[in-house]
Amino acid sequence: MKNNILLLKTLLLSTSQINIYKHCNDKKKKRKVRAALIGKACLFAMLIGYSFAACAGYCAAGLTDSIPVLCALTISMLALLFTFFKTNGYLFNFKEYDMLMALPFEAKTVAGCKFLYMYVKSLPWYMSISVAMMAGYGLNAKPAAYVYVIWLILSLFVPIIPMLISAFFGFLIAKVSTGFKKTNLIQTVLTFIFVLFCFSFRYIVEMIFREDKLQDTLEAASEMTNRFADVYFLAGWFTKAITESSLSSAFLLMGVSLALFVAIFTVVGKSYRSINSALKSHAAAKNYKMTGQKKHSVVSAIAYKEFRRMAGSTTYITNVSMGELLAVILGVFTLIFGFDKIVGVVTQNAPFDYAIVHPAIPFIVYFCIGMVASTACSPSLEGKQYWIMQSLPIEKKTIYQGKMLFNMYLTVPFMAFGVLCLCISAHVPVVNTILYLILGVALCAFSTTWGCVCGIKHMRLDWENEVEVIKQGSAVAIYMLPNMFVVMALVVGVVFLGIVVDHRLLAIIFIVIVAALSYICYIRALALAKRT
Repeated sequence: MKNNILLLKTLLLSTSQINIYKHCNDKKKKRKVRAALIGKACLFAMLIGYSFAACAGYCAAGLTDSIPVLCALTISMLALLFTFFKTNGYLFNFKEYDMLMALPFEAKTVAGCKFLYMYVKSLPWYMSISVAMMAGYGLNAKPAAYVYVIWLILSLFVPIIPMLISAFFGFLIAKVSTGFKKTNLIQTVLTFIFVLFCFSFRYIVEMIFREDKLQDTLEAASEMTNRFADVYFLAGWFTKAITESSLSSAFLLMGVSLALFVAIFTVVGKSYRSINSALKSHAAAKNYKMTGQKKHSVVSAIAYKEFRRMAGSTTYITNVSMGELLAVILGVFTLIFGFDKIVGVVTQNAPFDYAIVHPAIPFIVYFCIGMVASTACSPSLEGKQYWIMQSLPIEKKTIYQGKMLFNMYLTVPFMAFGVLCLCISAHVPVVNTILYLILGVALCAFSTTWGCVCGIKHMRLDWENEVEVIKQGSAVAIYMLPNMFVVMALVVGVVFLGIVVDHRLLAIIFIVIVAALSYICYIRALALAKRT
């Protein structure tokens, strides 16, 4: 354990933004650190507010005793998904692998330390949820003072088991993928399958309950959460420790978490070296033949280079391409089940004419497509090789034009597929469909250019792990949050505007607005490129 703590302390010190701010003399870098900390503070405030509001809703419905279960389930689900996305970048195929494995530590010690590093970096998010829900529970239940202490201590252990489960699934996927020549491809496919299973798990459970004629149980929120507490033993232990002051449940939660940590990383440690070696190696074709090389423009060559960069990183492709995959699934499901039925599920079969939703179709698809733009993280992904890019006899604006072209190649086909599927299923007129396709392309252009502005302005090149810029980078957060909330507001706003404004005119107005914003962002991105 001493070795784990020593390695963990070193990793945290080398990547701590506060430590960088304290010892760095670069004013520009200090400004970026301050901006990142302010951005995180805003996100924490939003998360705390949302968690407290959820507790207030439960208390208003007379479900105060279900808040501990809600807290445990919320943290567990977030830990399960977030850890799975980070496993490939933190536990396997990470940049500093050779340096760490050269140290006099066992493989399981290095693997355990990387897991603890991932846990410590994520803990503030989980504790924000826990503290907010504890405050909501305390205001209504008014428990004894020691209950707050138990709540805070156990909150440190609640994320561990789901994180371990997710890390173990990531280990199994990495282990299976090493048996194939295309290790990154197999690992990416298996990762997508697991993530889609997680997204659909709620509907699978609901279907099972319906078959068992337990629909009444699902309709009652308190009974549903209590049932989850019975099935999900971790939530049950947490709830009993809080509501019944059960010390045995508290010790079970802590003991099982620690025992599972030791057991899993004993297993992982045995294959840790071989898995990482396989993921870092590349198979070469025996029958390769040198053929004539095709001539491409510089911009197209940079776009292709960006494609190769994405294809070689499971973390990159799963985070950037997940929205495109969801757009395809949405389109296929809409064709199979019908546009009205899908809208009815979302609106709980509210009585209104579903035709008023037609103008929102491009924005609905864009909500998936625009989750993360490759341009938001690709400038930072150059990392310590950024000097190579700068030394090339190419204008800087050409480099970023290539990166933007790649994102357009990536998003436009999926946008067109999603819009066409929804328009066909909804029986949208041909002229309207063409306008929605044009609006969809304009939205892809906005996503590309706005992402490039964020990526260049908040570029971070001193990262040690690509997860830090793909999932946790300031550029991605600044791109994603305003984009996501604005799109949700636009979906609602367009539906209301569609009641009083002709749908074709409304589409033309938004095409002009989005195209203008895209052009402004494009000019801004090229201006920023000259300064880098």
